Parts: sequence; C-alpha cells; structure tokens
Amino acid sequence: MELAYVCEWEKRPKSTHCPSIPLVCSWSCRNLVAFTTDLKSDDDDKDVSHMIHIIDTEHPWDVYSINSGHTEVISCLEWDQSGSRLLSADGDGHIKCWSMSDHLVNSWESILSSSLDGDPIVALSWLHNGVKLALHVEMSGSTNFGEKFSRVKFSPSLTLFGGKPMEGWLAVTVSGLVTVSLLKPGGALLTASESLCRLRGRVALADIAFTGGGNIVVAATDGSSSSPVQFYKVVVSVVSEKCRIDTELLPSLFLRCTTDPLRKEKYPAVTHLKFLTRENSEQVLLCASNQSGSIVECWSLRKEGLPVNNIFQHRSPVVGEKQPTILKWRILTTTNDLERVSAVALPKLPISISNTDLKVASDTKFCPGLGLALAFHDGSIQILHRLSLHTMGVFYGSSSSGQRPGEEPAIKRQRTGGPALHFKALQFSWTSLALAGVDNHGKLHMLRVSPSMGQVLEMNTTLRHLLFLLEYCMVTGYDWWDVLLHVQPTMVHNLVEKLHEEYMRQNQALQQVLATRIVAVKASLCKLSTATAARACDFHAKLLLIAISSTLKSLLRPHVLNTPDKSPGDRLAEICAKNTDTDIDKVMINLKTEEFVLDGPPLQSLQQLIQWVGDFVLYLLANLPNQGSMVRPGFGFMRDGASLGMLREMLVMIRIWGLLKPGCLPTFTATSDNQDSMQLLFRLLTKLWLCCKNQTSNLNLNPDTLRATYSI
Repeated sequence: MELAYVCEWEKRPKSTHCPSIPLVCSWSCRNLVAFTTDLKSDDDDKDVSHMIHIIDTEHPWDVYSINSGHTEVISCLEWDQSGSRLLSADGDGHIKCWSMSDHLVNSWESILSSSLDGDPIVALSWLHNGVKLALHVEMSGSTNFGEKFSRVKFSPSLTLFGGKPMEGWLAVTVSGLVTVSLLKPGGALLTASESLCRLRGRVALADIAFTGGGNIVVAATDGSSSSPVQFYKVVVSVVSEKCRIDTELLPSLFLRCTTDPLRKEKYPAVTHLKFLTRENSEQVLLCASNQSGSIVECWSLRKEGLPVNNIFQHRSPVVGEKQPTILKWRILTTTNDLERVSAVALPKLPISISNTDLKVASDTKFCPGLGLALAFHDGSIQILHRLSLHTMGVFYGSSSSGQRPGEEPAIKRQRTGGPALHFKALQFSWTSLALAGVDNHGKLHMLRVSPSMGQVLEMNTTLRHLLFLLEYCMVTGYDWWDVLLHVQPTMVHNLVEKLHEEYMRQNQALQQVLATRIVAVKASLCKLSTATAARACDFHAKLLLIAISSTLKSLLRPHVLNTPDKSPGDRLAEICAKNTDTDIDKVMINLKTEEFVLDGPPLQSLQQLIQWVGDFVLYLLANLPNQGSMVRPGFGFMRDGASLGMLREMLVMIRIWGLLKPGCLPTFTATSDNQDSMQLLFRLLTKLWLCCKNQTSNLNLNPDTLRATYSI
C-alpha cells in the first residue's frame, strides 16, 4: 500500500471549529507538528479564539495548545531550521515568534513580534542560514558518510561580521509589500518594508525561495489565471545600522491552460503557488482551479540563446564573444483535468531534481523525496512525481480514514448537510515518509508514505533504503520517527547491526560527533521488537550514563588556567585506560587531585547522580555470575568495554570527592562495618573491564575468567 493511515487527533473543547476558515500546518525537523484551529464559542458567535496546537508525533496524545492572541485568522506557520522556534502570521499583518521555555516542548512563549497593521500576510519564511546538505542516492552503497551526504556551497541571506549568518524572517503582504525583520545579536529587532515593484498590486498567493548567492526570490500572483505570475529578486542588507531592501523584477510567466483554447476560461483562479524546493528558485508548481476541478503545471526557468538579427549574423565574430542569453520560463509538464485540489505538500528530502539524479533514484527504486502530494475535495490524496507529475500512489480517505474497530464508517459519521471531509492543509515529514494533514473539521490526520511506492522490493533493498535514511537523520540531527513507521520487527536486528558497522567505518572525529546520536537511533529501533526490548533499555541507560559522565567531567577545572596539555577529564580518561590496577587508591595517585576540588554545596547536589552510578555498577556486577540474560537489561554492558571504562572513571572521581565531602558518597548496605564498598566495586568492575579488553565482543566470557573476576 502506497499510503496508509496512522492516527488522527481531534480537539473537542466547549467550542467548535469554523469550517469556512483556512487552516495551516507545519512540520519541524524535530517531528513537532504545529497546526491551527479557529474555535468559535458556543455562547458568543463573535468570540473566536485563534489557537496553535503543537504535538510531538511520537506522543500524539500529548497536545500543547496555545491561545495565540492573534486578532485575525492565522495565515502562516513556519518553523526555523532547528525546530525550536515557530513563526505565526495573521490576516491583520501581525507576526509573532514563539520559542520554547527552558527547552520544554509543552511550554511556549511569544518572544518577539512585528506588524504591518491591516495588511494580511500571504507568505512567510525564515532567512536562510547558509546550511544546505545534498543527499546522493547513487552513493547509498558507499561506506563513507561524506560521499553519501555532502555540504553544498550556499550563502546565507544575510551575514554578520565574520560571515556568521544573521537570523530573521521575511514576509509578503496582500498589498505587495515585502517586510524583513532581523534579529540583532543583542536581541533587538530591526525591521524594514519595501514594495515588490513600483506599481503595487494585490497579491493573493506568494511563495519564497533562496538562491546559492544569498538572494531571495519571491513568486506572486493576484489569484487570476489570466494574469501573469510575477517573480522578484529581493536583496537584504544592513547599512548604517538600518535594514535595507532592494527588489528587482525577474522574468514572469502565464499559465499554459490560459493559452489552450479548450481550457482558456475553464480554470479562472490560481489556488496554489509553490517553489518545488526551498533552495531552488528555478522550478515552480502552479495549480489553477474552478468550483469542481483543477489542473497542475510544473515550470522551469532556463537560460536560452537570444536570437540575433540577420544584419549582425554576417559580420566576422570577435574572439571570445559569446551569444547573448536570456532567462525564460518553460513548462515541463502538466496534468490532465483533476478533481478540485484543496492542499499541496512538497517533499523536503534534499534530492537533486536534475534529470540525471532522478534517473538514478528511479533505477535504485529509491522513492522518498521524488513525489509531491495533492489533496482533493473528495477526501483523496495522490502522490505525483514532482517533475513528470505522473501518479505514484493514491489514498482514498473518505472510505477508510480514521475508522476504528467497532466504529461506524467515516462517511456515516460526517455531519449531515455539511461539506465532505477533505484536507485543507498538508505537510510532508523531513524524510518524506509521512504526511500530516488537517481536515475541514479541524482534525489532524497522520499518514505513512511507503518508501517503495507500491513496488515489490527485495528485503536487502528495503533495508538499504531505510538504513540510508537513518544515516541521513543521524548526520543531520533530524528526528527519525517517520522512518520507524516502516521498520518491521524482523528488520530491527539487521538494521542495528548494519548501522553499527557503517558507524565504525567512519573516521574517529565523526564517530565522536555521532556517538550519542547512534545510541539514540539504536534505542528507538530496539523498542519496535519484543526480542530486542532489553537492548533498548541498555541503550537508554547508556545515553544517561554518557550524560552523567559529561556533567561530572565538566565540573573539573585545571589547577593552572594556561596549562597547555589536556583537560582534566581527558587526563582522567587516559590514566584510567592505561592503569589496570584493581586498587582505586593506587589509580588516584597518578592524578592531580587539586583539579577535583569542588565546594561543598555543588558536591552535595550531585549525590543523586552519584548514587545512580553506584547502584548501576552494583546491578551489573550482581548479574555477572550468570553472565546476565539477553532478555534482561544490562546484558549489553557486560561486553561494552567503553561503558565499563566510563564507569571506572566516575568511580575514581566519586572516590576523590568522597574524601572532600563524605556526604556525597553513594550509600550501600554492607555485610560488615569495616567493608570498603567503593574499593570492592572498583576491584570487581576493573576485572570485568579487563576481561572485555581481552575477549572479542562476539565471544562469551570464559567461566574460569568470571570465577577469577569474583575471587577477592
């Protein structure tokens, strides 16, 4: 099945959604979905609350609703590149910037705002930060991440001193104004507005794209299919502490359907205008509609030679002279007559849309990122190839969407006399393997998009494609929840092993950067199968172990500030790795104990973390005589020399801090009053660590070695 239903969410407060009001949806790289509903109070028809709802797709039952405070309908939502800030704009020209409070996904506050009173916003975007990654499908079999994913040279929209990108946003209004708000380093907001062209006109639809040279391109139309679609270059700069905007008119186009005698007046309105990708201003998608149908056209901007008059063709050519060229819009393809389109979603996966790269993707049967989604007023969704516009997949929502066992069919549950259920807003996830849509009743739906688009693939090919996308998420830092939707329990073990193999083939520096991300990915994968549930616990425990170790080491300070050698944490790791002595006090002799001196209150506040470390070591050693069990948590740590070494380092730190403040030490119930529990734990842990160093990870620990480990 190309598209499958995942879940739905419906808000039912003491108010109802206004079906006639447009809805907006946006999906962040952290897999946070923001969407709007406009709720009308049952007591007062004029009392309408403009709400923003934010959900984590992994926990869709937890919904965080914000009363936006907008006085008019919210027309735009836009996440920033990090997924931690959200822009909202309304029909009165007000723009608000929302940010997480204390990095909590359930707490949001409006930190900045700008406005053009009475001028509705029709397009909104953050300025580009200059970070662009290319995904090379043809290199999916390579062992080097640098060959699979490469950084593309791309200039930020605006830079500060030293080349650092300046943050801010850009918006287009219905009256033809472009407004820019820049975030200065001190937190102040620098705002400016300028007309897109000298003759201002109404802008019904607009979209924003960026060029590699740092320029911004705005596409705009007045909503009539008989009018041209205009394109403008926008250049933002800061001159004398003031924001300056320069605009330039670019080549425009007329829709093909208006020149066709059979369709000249059939589709009077332009209902959707989208650049195919955010970083490509040379390809655009247009949709023209009437009351019952639509047509979609895909256009490309090309450089063509300028014809020269015959008078000048006979003269002798000058050495080095080139034929003059112009930029001209050419239609790539168009669809047949379709049902009326209600929403459009474009893929975010950065696959090059050149014909060569698309052919490679087709040959390898790698479909994510190749299709765009169209939602229709009959409730269905079609996935079309984003250049050829041929159908790749279909979802018929009116017959199956949201129907659960024991419930009436969706068609029967629709309100009598009301409009048919259809999507008014649609968004792809960042790997294009899931779709989020908001219907005309304010209900959020989640659909998964098959990576094979209905093609029958071998298991190895499917695993390779999923592994490729997991590696992409790991390198970029994007959330991989939508990839997990397509992982079967039988695939988990192979994916975890192959992911680890690919990780170990990378250079040491990249491994260090991706160390925590790969553990998090493994933990998510192992939760999908009951056979690997214990390993998921181990991976989550390892994440906590790394976090505690980093926290404790960050408290260490060199005794001499201008010391040229390694940091105290690095020296501790190096000494513990070389010193195989089982006596913790002998290991301490080689350390500069003055680097571990901390004041009393900070040490006491760490007691709970220190206690967790002690309890965790005790738990591992208690399971050691039977070598643990694969179905019980902790089995993976008994063969993980790096984690055991990390625990040894923390025990040494805790031992030193215990001499300074005994109250911070972990508490144990000992068999005798004179037993040194820390000394005993370190001795046993060191012997286990030495066994792991001497044994390969694929072999069980020798029983004789285990008995020797437990001999005191």
